[in-house]
Amino acid sequence: MPGLLRTVASRAAISVLRGHSIIQRANVYTRPAKEKIGPVEIAIGLGMFSLGILGPSGWILAHLEDYKKKD
Repeated sequence: MPGLLRTVASRAAISVLRGHSIIQRANVYTRPAKEKIGPVEIAIGLGMFSLGILGPSGWILAHLEDYKKKD
């Protein structure tokens, strides 16, 4: 175990002492959208997202008594 820790520590020390660091950059563009999204599309999208998140948990809560029964 001490050999493993020594190996990990030496590799970490080498990377710190080298001074090379990897810079990660996200590909984020700040241009406006190509097409405008209408209020109907926003409502449909939010509704589907809510249904996808809350639907399964609602199903489980609605059928909780069925899950408790051990026939």
